[in-house]
Amino acid sequence: EYITAWKQFYPSQAVNRGFHSAIFQLEDFSASSIAKWVDLNLQLTKDIDVSSMASGSADRINARLLKTKAQKEVELYTFEKVHQQSLTFYTNIISNAISTVEEADYLTKPERQTILCSRLQAISSLCQSAKQNLTSGQTADLERGVRQLQSTLELLQEGTPFASSTICTNQIAELEAAQKGIEELLSHVNEELVPNAQPQTTLGVEAYNRALATYVDHSLSADELAALAQQEITTAKKLILERSKQYLNQQYPKASLPKSDSEIIALTFADMEKDAPKNSSEYLVFWKDLHQAAVKFLKDKDLVTLPKHETLRILSAPESAGPAARIGWVAVSPPFAPNPMTTLYLPSIPDTLDQQEQIEFWSSFNKPFNRMIAIHELYPGHYMQYQIARETPHPIRLLFRYGPYSEGWATFVEVVALDNGWESERPLSYLAHLRKRLENANRAYMSVMVHTKDWSQDQVMKFSTETSLLAPQFAKSLWGRLLRSPMQITSYCYGGLLFRDLLKTEQQRLGNDFKMKEFLDTILKSGPIPIDEFYPIFELSVSK
Repeated sequence: EYITAWKQFYPSQAVNRGFHSAIFQLEDFSASSIAKWVDLNLQLTKDIDVSSMASGSADRINARLLKTKAQKEVELYTFEKVHQQSLTFYTNIISNAISTVEEADYLTKPERQTILCSRLQAISSLCQSAKQNLTSGQTADLERGVRQLQSTLELLQEGTPFASSTICTNQIAELEAAQKGIEELLSHVNEELVPNAQPQTTLGVEAYNRALATYVDHSLSADELAALAQQEITTAKKLILERSKQYLNQQYPKASLPKSDSEIIALTFADMEKDAPKNSSEYLVFWKDLHQAAVKFLKDKDLVTLPKHETLRILSAPESAGPAARIGWVAVSPPFAPNPMTTLYLPSIPDTLDQQEQIEFWSSFNKPFNRMIAIHELYPGHYMQYQIARETPHPIRLLFRYGPYSEGWATFVEVVALDNGWESERPLSYLAHLRKRLENANRAYMSVMVHTKDWSQDQVMKFSTETSLLAPQFAKSLWGRLLRSPMQITSYCYGGLLFRDLLKTEQQRLGNDFKMKEFLDTILKSGPIPIDEFYPIFELSVSK
């Protein structure tokens, strides 16, 4: 029932998840519609009681995920008030309203025409709702929303895709109404919101603690997370120093080690960054080879059961992706898409930029880093976890997955692979993992500092580069992520810690009976669930 209600309230999100039938609708974000949705979620948070459900049971896991989702929705509209303070909440939908239908190759021509016509009215309604609901805004959000509205207005003024023929009854009037709706919303934004726009703000202690507790689904405070992250920073730096000494002694047996720890680490990192690709073409070939090597490694070691079919492609990130092109991403196939295809978009930079800037960029994405991160991104990391999760019989887990699971898993399997021999002949690959572990801890610590201690961008850059030793490219992109995704950016460190604790517990419980393949397979097949639910699952399925 909740999934049905969710698809009706968020049809665009539903289409993006692979529910093609939702394309016949567009969001209704009127005040009354939002109020009904909030009431439904609020009631659900009161109705769900997991205390009487058996630990590790499917009912309990699904109930927890559902309740967490409902809590997030209540917070989104009652505390964050996204419908009153974010223009892009509306314009993200408006700007894609036409293109989504044009790209839907599963529609017949009459269906496409019918939906396109209804989109004109829906755009008018969304503009009206935005005009009525919005009371304030942040500068960056308003600027992006205005650009989206202007682009959509130009599209409609050109008549595309309505220019070639008349496909709607009263087509001219409908087009003019949609254009008028956008123009009126733009006027409202420019006259009422832009003059009073505020810079992007941080959450503050109360809001951060509330969001964090919901995200991790238990009572973890910002101070507790900061303490965990600080300890990880200390541990990771100690391990980096130890491994750096070992590497330098092996690589340069006749040379004396520098006196200071920082110089020792700097020398190792310098060697790491020298082994770098020169351009996007070389980088793409290198990654395709890494992909094949990772699959072969897992087969040879029999560490985990591989997916039966591969649906992966590897491409360079397009420049049109903006800042995201500098870090790359995995475009996961929608969980309910009938023809799944996952794309790994590799970080890219234009060849036309300053030569020194290109050298710095590729040194951050050096080959030791990539040999390690291939495990994180592909096998048995993100690509594999999503590919196997698609087969779960529990749709709630696919739609409303546990936040720390995804990055926590991908971070955790880096060390599992390395400890089982991945890249054992190249010690810099393990050092790259430790450097990433340090970066992950820094991300979590910075999230707390920025949102609860009012740290500035300069403070973040100074601590990240000097204390946490971040590579230049990663330090530059950190601030934006901290503001956009304060919870998600903690999941690398926190989720990874949860999985490491789980592994340690199972190894101690089972002793010589512990089997890594059964451990990893059980996690992957269970899907993105709260990590503490794995303890009873293992006790039931893997007895000593």
